[in-house]
Amino acid sequence: MKLPRVECPKCHRPTAVAPMSGSLTQGRLWRHDDASARRDPEGFLVSCSESLSTVDLPEIGRQMVFDLDAPDPDTAHESEPLDALALF
Repeated sequence: MKLPRVECPKCHRPTAVAPMSGSLTQGRLWRHDDASARRDPEGFLVSCSESLSTVDLPEIGRQMVFDLDAPDPDTAHESEPLDALALF
């Protein structure tokens, strides 16, 4: 699944946004590193302080539409019954 990206409000890096349950218009930024503070004094990576914050999604959530070639039940012809086959 490809997640939309938005610019982080603090470090301005393009960051993936995961949709939040219960909200079609907001999501959470994925955890990412701040470009200006990549490591702490002990050498460990430091996440941006805006990681996991709530932001507006770039495109409002929408219901998926499937294009199925299903026949209309009113005009569909009845298929012939299949012969019973022995299971064993």
